[in-house]
Amino acid sequence: MDFPRGLAAYPITPCDASGRVDAAALRRLVGRLRAAQVDAVGLLGSTGTYLYLSRAERRRAIEAALEEGTGGAPLLVGIGALRTDEAVKLTQDAKAAGADFGLLAMASYTPLTEAEVFEHYVTVAREGGLPLCVYDNPAATHFAFTPELLARLAQEPGIVAAKSPAASAADQLAGLRPRLKAGFSLGYSGDWATTEAMISGAEIWHSVLGGILPLACGRITAAVRRGDFAEARRLDAELAAIWALFCELGSLRAVFAMADLLGIASAAPPRPILPLAGEALARVKAALEALPEDLRG
Repeated sequence: MDFPRGLAAYPITPCDASGRVDAAALRRLVGRLRAAQVDAVGLLGSTGTYLYLSRAERRRAIEAALEEGTGGAPLLVGIGALRTDEAVKLTQDAKAAGADFGLLAMASYTPLTEAEVFEHYVTVAREGGLPLCVYDNPAATHFAFTPELLARLAQEPGIVAAKSPAASAADQLAGLRPRLKAGFSLGYSGDWATTEAMISGAEIWHSVLGGILPLACGRITAAVRRGDFAEARRLDAELAAIWALFCELGSLRAVFAMADLLGIASAAPPRPILPLAGEALARVKAALEALPEDLRG
């Protein structure tokens, strides 16, 4: 299977206070994505709080998502772990459950060298059994992939894509792409900056907001696909209030609040992350209510 193009939507993983996945709420979220016909479902990404979940609960989340069904959209599953052997097991679990791709972030406590990161990815790709997307998320992991490291990894069997911060898109699309094997996907996250990355030629938008408001993000993706860049920028500007809240409050906190406000899931983010309250919550509510009703459904 080729790596998907277009919009990959990343829902939260609703859980109770003990970390048990609310399978019914997760199925509702995935059902919204299926109905919106997103191009891929990204489960257990950073927004899906993968590092806060046990191996058993990660399996439970995958099973719930696949029970609901993705409508044929590929399922990307976060498989990051501190230890290489644990990441291999999580990848094998995801494959056995029916996932299509693994999304591997470089989770670590001790700062790592490029050689260590390279071996981690090559080992998980070789032993895990799923094609991998490299997840470059330096704000969370404190490890930034250099163009040289990405180019090396892209030549390895089973490593088929990269998900990078949108701020790096211009340099990667111009300078890195010629060094990659055919079919290797360059995709981006950081919703507030990704419209421009797609206009510049990114294959896929890895979207936090897409996991809760897939129709809003799908409109932008569709405009880019048909070459109507002015419309894509106009639609992106309509979401400026939400992008500002994402940057100020953190997109994870904001989308947990949105899921509650929309009546989809009442879960709070895992502690020590605190749910939004007071003025911050009121601002998220106002930003939601300012959107056309058909985009909130």
